[in-house]
Amino acid sequence: MMFGLKSVAAVPAAPAGGNPEPAVAAVPARPAAAPPADRHEALIRSETFKTIRATVFASMNMSAALMKTREQVRAGIEEIAAETALRERLDVTPAEQTLIVDEILNDMFGVGPIEPLLADESVTDILVNGPDQVYAERHGRLELTSLKFRDNTHVINVAQRIAAAVGRRVDESSPMVDARLADGSRVNVVLPPIAIRGASISIRKFSKRNITLGRMAQQGNLSPGMVAALKVASACRLNIVISGGTGSGKTTLLNALSHYIDEHERIVTIEDAAELQLQQPHVVSLETRPENTEGLGGVSQRDLVRNALRMRPDRIILGETRGPEAFDVLQAMNTGHDGSMTTVHANTPRDAITRLESMVMMANGNLPLLSIRRQIASAVHLILQVERMRDGVRRVTRITEVAGMEGDVIITQDLFAFRYDASAFQEDVKGTFESSSMRPVFATRAAYYGLEDALVEAMRP
Repeated sequence: MMFGLKSVAAVPAAPAGGNPEPAVAAVPARPAAAPPADRHEALIRSETFKTIRATVFASMNMSAALMKTREQVRAGIEEIAAETALRERLDVTPAEQTLIVDEILNDMFGVGPIEPLLADESVTDILVNGPDQVYAERHGRLELTSLKFRDNTHVINVAQRIAAAVGRRVDESSPMVDARLADGSRVNVVLPPIAIRGASISIRKFSKRNITLGRMAQQGNLSPGMVAALKVASACRLNIVISGGTGSGKTTLLNALSHYIDEHERIVTIEDAAELQLQQPHVVSLETRPENTEGLGGVSQRDLVRNALRMRPDRIILGETRGPEAFDVLQAMNTGHDGSMTTVHANTPRDAITRLESMVMMANGNLPLLSIRRQIASAVHLILQVERMRDGVRRVTRITEVAGMEGDVIITQDLFAFRYDASAFQEDVKGTFESSSMRPVFATRAAYYGLEDALVEAMRP
């Protein structure tokens, strides 16, 4: 028996004297075909599964087992499962026995039945709505999977294990939490009584592949000219705001842009849940902390932005601006921290400016609107609008430059835009990325960095 497992009752020996009886088969000789979805659901909710699972957990030293790898523990669980099936004369096929072992291992080392979805690189979102509904997003489209949890308690146990792994707690007194998995995937959990139809788990996965602007151009997310312009913008240390809806690909674009930051620069990242995957060697990552049950100990994004200014950063990258920290971000952009980047939720570049105005007012309601607009016009150079379109493809639909102020109005100009072809209505969205051919206001800045010719070439239609 492997280390970490207690002894399990041995198989009954052959009777004394005479010829020994042939060994009893551990499983009936039924076809070993993989069970269909309904059989899978029936199996994990059956008494057979409960019996084997209870025996496994009763026979294991959990502390010792969890110090080992998944494959090391698998051998011991398979042995216990086979002995239990033999001793209790359970009617399970080899395929079902393998499925039971996998489910137990997923409970011990992973996130239960949705562990296969985490390993599937084509899945970008996993949405659990109670024990009976598990949705997955592939290529921008949601689909209902055949995976099930045993019951609502099983969903809650998985959610609590996820939260505990990052020092958070989620229960009836604190029914909502944001957390992350070991691979960086972002998790949101809502438990009953807030979630009426059972516990909800929402997981936003991040690609293990290193997404670059070049790869995004190959996928049709933006044009080669836009890639060239964004390379110049990042190298020129422009302050960039990425705007878009939920799941539109803002963080992915932010990661791709970060590839063009000089490796000698000191970067400070600030996030609610660590999602950014910067490749530079000199990166300091900060993460917020929620208040405890007594309402103490919380560290907000605004606190971290203020502290980051004392850390001698060359650039500050804020994962998402959603509140009063917008005031401090604009202050940082205006005080020598050029090349800073952030994301906001907005439907258009003009809406992004309006949202920034509103968030600054949340921090300081006494500031005149004209003063706020002047700060935005001075701090923000580019706004990139990202959209997940109806065909599931995420596209950079506009690259908009903030050109300054005219009176009390912020002036913007579109450098690039995606023009949808309404005459070719199909499941796939048809259209073209068009350059305005205008000379950007930041061309003078590009000349300072020796990149004016590259910018002019990128703007050619």
